[in-house]
Amino acid sequence: MESSFGQRVPEVVVMTPDGFAQAGEAVLAVQQQRTVVLHLAGMPADEAQRTIDFVSGGVFAMDGQSERLGEMVFLFAPALVRIQRDRETESP
Repeated sequence: MESSFGQRVPEVVVMTPDGFAQAGEAVLAVQQQRTVVLHLAGMPADEAQRTIDFVSGGVFAMDGQSERLGEMVFLFAPALVRIQRDRETESP
């Protein structure tokens, strides 16, 4: 997506697929420089795992990144996006 100034505007796509057939859409979105949040709670566990494996492989092949946000929620981002997540630090 481009703004009226010609600069690319970052875009986040939230997807809630109901089957593996939609996994390709997530990979294409990352290929188009969009960040994807994939919510898989509505899928059977085996199909959700297959979807994560497929999308993870496609995003990895594009030097993208992935992060698990929750039990069935994943973030996939193109290489140009920096993912920074707060981590609990251990007390000395």
